[in-house]
Amino acid sequence: MSKISELMRSTRAATAIEYGLILALIFVAIIAAVSGVAAETRGMWTFVSQTSDKATKGQ
Repeated sequence: MSKISELMRSTRAATAIEYGLILALIFVAIIAAVSGVAAETRGMWTFVSQTSDKATKGQ
């Protein structure tokens, strides 16, 4: 139990936790950006597919 209390008082542990939180926020931002790009890309390829279908069917 004393190891846990030492860890709680350690500044190195606090710094490690802060870095962990920063990394988690960066990860969330990356996931949000990739999701946005994926939605835009899906829309683009849907448009290309529909346009090429119309072109090959002679419409």
